[in-house]
Amino acid sequence: VLSTDGSGTYSWVDDNGGQDTQDLSIDAAGTTISLVDGGSVTVDVDDADADSGNELQTITRSGTDVTLSDGGGTISVADNDNDATNEIELPTGGTNGQVLSTDGSGTYSWVDDNGGSDDQDAGEVDLVTAVDVDEGGVGSPTTETTVEAAIQAIAPITSKAARIFYPPSIAIDASTTGNNRTIDLYQEYLTQYGGTASNFTASTGAPSSIPTYTRSELYYYVTFADPAVMNIDSIDGNGNMQYDIVNVPADYNALINVVFVVK
Repeated sequence: VLSTDGSGTYSWVDDNGGQDTQDLSIDAAGTTISLVDGGSVTVDVDDADADSGNELQTITRSGTDVTLSDGGGTISVADNDNDATNEIELPTGGTNGQVLSTDGSGTYSWVDDNGGSDDQDAGEVDLVTAVDVDEGGVGSPTTETTVEAAIQAIAPITSKAARIFYPPSIAIDASTTGNNRTIDLYQEYLTQYGGTASNFTASTGAPSSIPTYTRSELYYYVTFADPAVMNIDSIDGNGNMQYDIVNVPADYNALINVVFVVK
């Protein structure tokens, strides 16, 4: 029979010759003990006193097995179908920056997150910070938020045709001859393009300023100068041009063609 010493410890003892032999069973919750021939008793297997040392049972797990400390058998948490191919075994380990990946056959492994199997196109990759790359000076520009949008906005700007432009008209004094004269091509460009609306007339709704490049962002070219009037000696990396006036033009007009190219 099931006996207790009154302190919470239970043990099986001989029934001293009793004639009524009965089997005991315990329900799934582990709180009710029943007799085969009728009758049951409810027991509290956790005395709720925060002392784990005097509990009737403790539960431990090893791998896929869950075991009761004082007997009662072992429960397997595997599916017990003897088919190792359909088990899900998650690997231990992994480091910061790694993700859990599967090859589709039930095998999992830790891989670097930039080597994952989720192939994304540029339209699915967000920019860390949304930025406007093609509407400089606009009061309310449309910002690009994905890699694809940024590339599409930048592409026309960086194409060959968009990188070449003519600076504004520049007046060069050719009323007298002289050598080693200089003119700052960049400053002439900045003076006219880098001003505000008070210096030019803009169309309705246009921004109040024209976007400009810095000196170091440009290459400087003279594609033509009237050789009967002018010699171009040199142009430095900052846009300073040295030239000679060899003859005064008969009508006081001469042509020089200047081109800027964005690096």
